[in-house]
Amino acid sequence: MRFGFFGINVGACADPAVAARVAEAAEAAGLESLWTGEHVVLPDPQVPPSPVPPETPFLDPAVSLAFLAGRTRRIRLATGIIILPQRNPVVLAKELASVDVLSGGRLVVGVGAGYLRPEFDAVGAPFAERGARTDEAIDVLRALWTQPKPRFSGRFFRFEGVDAKPRPAQKPHPPIVVGGESDAAFARAVRRGDGWFGFALDTDGAARCARGLADAARRVERGAGLGRLEITVTPRGKLDRELVRRYEDLGVDRLVPIGIAPSLDAALRVVEDTAALAA
Repeated sequence: MRFGFFGINVGACADPAVAARVAEAAEAAGLESLWTGEHVVLPDPQVPPSPVPPETPFLDPAVSLAFLAGRTRRIRLATGIIILPQRNPVVLAKELASVDVLSGGRLVVGVGAGYLRPEFDAVGAPFAERGARTDEAIDVLRALWTQPKPRFSGRFFRFEGVDAKPRPAQKPHPPIVVGGESDAAFARAVRRGDGWFGFALDTDGAARCARGLADAARRVERGAGLGRLEITVTPRGKLDRELVRRYEDLGVDRLVPIGIAPSLDAALRVVEDTAALAA
């Protein structure tokens, strides 16, 4: 089991000094990865299913990870997740390739379709088309990162006669992790993802999602060149060794406890508790 820290750009970690201290502590403690969250805007007032109050600070994932790339040397840097249908994937491909180059090939690209309609409305992205746009945008990222002469022709995006250097440091590209708990998200992960990410899941929720992924694998063809689907989970509640074993028995490869905290000390305690489980 590998262990990470979720929320390196949120809450107290939206302060760059705090984020740097937490990132350095996580690397020194032997954690494998740091994960960002994303909401460009949040509904005000907060109403379900909005996850946090609207005044919660979120640094941009790519900007945050580029900053932390310069404060760390080994730990992986992950987006968990970028809301892909709200982004122009051509621009995003450049931003993420830049992070991968700046970090020396440590980026993990987590993406998902999103679920907050007010956020989509605010950025002018069509909520009803978010799934189809997510699928196509993943293909755009891969095209720009791997094709010698990138070209793409789809329903939402098209280009040819262009190039985008530098390419990512990782070859063929950084791993792409697909988030979400719907049947469509499971199918997207199987068809297009190097991995799948589930947020705030207890073991019952993780077991349900593992079954959903297995069902999708029986009906959806895995993309050419993709290996085994790696499973990452941000667990719900406090972990202990028995819970880690239960997640592991479900096929989970990586656990990323929530480190969104009100202070540096509280975030560092999450790092220490997680490192103790990893020892």
